[in-house]
Amino acid sequence: MSELGEPYIPASESPLELTRRVIIVGILLGILMTAANAYLGLYAGMTVSASIPAAVMSMIILRSLFKNVSILENNSVQTMASAGESLAAGIIFTVPALLVIPNVWDEIKLVETTIIALLGGLLGTMFTIALRRLFIVEEALPYPEGVACREVLVAGEEGGEGAQAILYALGIGAIYGLVVKGFKATHHTVENAFSFLGTRLYAGMDLSIALLSVGFIVGIRIASFIFLGGLIGFGILTPMYGMINGWGASGNGVEMFLAVWKQQIRYVGVGTMVVGGLYTLWSMRKTIITGISKAVRSKSSDDDELLRTEIDLPMNKVFIFSGVLVLITILFYWAKTGSFILALAGGLFLALTAFFFAAVAGYIAGVVGSSNSPVSGMTIATLLFTVVLVLLIGDGLLNLDTSTLMLATMLIASIVASSAAIAGDVMQDLKTGHMVGATPRLQQIAEIIGVITGALVIAPTLKLLHSAFGITETACLRDAGNEILYPSGRDCSNALYAPQAELIGDIVKGAFIGDVNLQMISLGVVIAIILIRLKMPVMSVAIGIYLPLGLSVPIMLGGIISYFTLRSAHLRIDGEIRDVPSKKAKEAAKEVENRGVLIGAGFIAGESILGVFVALLIVSGIDLQDYFGTGTLGNFLSLAFFAWFVGIFIWLATRALPSGGNLLLETITVLKDSVSKFIRIFLPNSK
Repeated sequence: MSELGEPYIPASESPLELTRRVIIVGILLGILMTAANAYLGLYAGMTVSASIPAAVMSMIILRSLFKNVSILENNSVQTMASAGESLAAGIIFTVPALLVIPNVWDEIKLVETTIIALLGGLLGTMFTIALRRLFIVEEALPYPEGVACREVLVAGEEGGEGAQAILYALGIGAIYGLVVKGFKATHHTVENAFSFLGTRLYAGMDLSIALLSVGFIVGIRIASFIFLGGLIGFGILTPMYGMINGWGASGNGVEMFLAVWKQQIRYVGVGTMVVGGLYTLWSMRKTIITGISKAVRSKSSDDDELLRTEIDLPMNKVFIFSGVLVLITILFYWAKTGSFILALAGGLFLALTAFFFAAVAGYIAGVVGSSNSPVSGMTIATLLFTVVLVLLIGDGLLNLDTSTLMLATMLIASIVASSAAIAGDVMQDLKTGHMVGATPRLQQIAEIIGVITGALVIAPTLKLLHSAFGITETACLRDAGNEILYPSGRDCSNALYAPQAELIGDIVKGAFIGDVNLQMISLGVVIAIILIRLKMPVMSVAIGIYLPLGLSVPIMLGGIISYFTLRSAHLRIDGEIRDVPSKKAKEAAKEVENRGVLIGAGFIAGESILGVFVALLIVSGIDLQDYFGTGTLGNFLSLAFFAWFVGIFIWLATRALPSGGNLLLETITVLKDSVSKFIRIFLPNSK
């Protein structure tokens, strides 16, 4: 945009925007991004924004096949693709919890999951559309990720270099996923446990370049706090518990260590996440109040007086459609719970909370970015309020059975969570469109198409992944005891962790059944309070405690690579390590970061998509290892294979570094500087 705030494509021009080719490419990319992000979120407990990689892939695909492709067409494609990705985040954090809760779901139900996704996604989109003009035009909130996506689109329009990097990374990530997950030629995890001073210690690492890429994208700060959580859980709490209470009598050292962590220490992460989620909302209370108050006071404008770049979908139709969605939600609840009173109360509660959190997510995304929006905290808060509502009406007034109460709670919470998850992303996309000169009405239609695509894809993807790997070890082990479905038992060693779903399932079980590890959860509450007093990001540490340490290690490695490459860029420009790099050094580091994010996004998409493909093969009864007769390398060679791909990642990510340096020598220099700064922290101040 110009200094006067004019969009890249002025309102007086009307280039191609939501064309047939855009819809086709957007739907195809939406399917891929939705499936990949669903796999990543269930595997690692976190997702990444698909806007920028979708924008890059859109430019490459459209310009390879067609001539005269406009920037607005590329914007429409990334809008559709990222909508499905965001919806996947809301669904995978909640719906799999229905598998964790006993006597509710024993499998992913396609129709119900699709309805939840459609209702939540469309409600979040409708409420966000109603708030677009307020947050983006009148308040002009910054929306940092929307601005970043605009820069990528403009760079591609003006012939920016590096757009094909994501395709190289996508292919490399797919090759790695095929070798490790398909042919099982290497171990996907290397781990060991050994005796030490009367207890046991654990060392392990998940060999995943997708997790390595996640660490690079989130940066060393967040990666280090996730790793800190892993050290607390695996390096301190589990050895202490085993030393005091014993390790049990069955299994080898690793199995006994992991059994203690799963049965006891993991619940420390539950307590930490609950407090962390609520505190995150409390700490943002002023921002939330501001966003809601402005949303309530917003006024609609007459579209006849607006430029092309300011015409939304008709607000009267948006509100009517929102009302229809709420009515359908009430009917859906009634059909699933058998109680009209509970369905009516749940539907009205959902309408209120969905609008509230859509406004919250949209406003927070405008201030700090959608990646920092506390969706987990909003989900936990919604869940707790829903539990109270269902207990008062469903139990106290209607005396419904426990299974129905738990189902009703999860149905309400999952739709609200899906609505909040997509709201921030929709607003980021609309900000990008506002800056490039898109027609809001057409981009909002693209959002709706993307939501519908994601909703239709997410349910079969979840069902496929659960059939192939098992979603949550809790649900997988319960299935393994079903002799009818699995007469020979079921291998749950590769079950997807789905930490948020396990957390939500534990909360609901504790509220309605009382089956909860109060001692460990209370310890997690204490740890959360300490972290809050130390002003640390509680949710990042909590996720680290809740996830196996092996997953935190590659994330930390990616964060370290990010730190050293960015500091190398500073060093090459400034000639020395400065506490405050020069403006030119910061710009050079930003170029390296942008390229690394694209490479990382490609690696994540490649490995994750292959994970879904392998799941499809497993469900089809095809085992590539048996078919081709391939063996599995030992731990050392598996590590060497992983290290080779880490080297490829570093080589690709550092192509944007300023020329004339030596990466190895720069790494040593940065390391020495970092160690020196760390030591000075513990030294008394000298005058």
